[in-house]
Amino acid sequence: MKQTSIKSIIYWISTILVCVIFLYSAQMYIFNTQMVEGFFTSFNYPAYLVMPLAILKILGVIMVLWRKSKWLTEWAYAGFFFDVVLATVAHYIAQHGLFSMSFFTIFLVLISYFLGKEVRDKKLVV
Repeated sequence: MKQTSIKSIIYWISTILVCVIFLYSAQMYIFNTQMVEGFFTSFNYPAYLVMPLAILKILGVIMVLWRKSKWLTEWAYAGFFFDVVLATVAHYIAQHGLFSMSFFTIFLVLISYFLGKEVRDKKLVV
């Protein structure tokens, strides 16, 4: 198997996992808003961020998969990265069991981002 195809497989696996994690998170924010707001307030984050974050997570997934605008794709990945870093720190401080999942997601986002530049951006027109 070519090295390019291995990179492509790893890219798509990591990207699909990132998208599934963020879509799951967004649906939790939308359908279990009160529970998520409770988590946010326990982390000392403002509860009014829940719905905008849910919408931005969905839009981020769309941009990462669609990838027609390099600028918007970069912002989507930046948003994903900062979201999981802040979630990891919050879960660690609160000693929630979700720490390991959010920590693992940081690596998935980075793998998807850097391999996406190699695998998909060759064809991308700015």
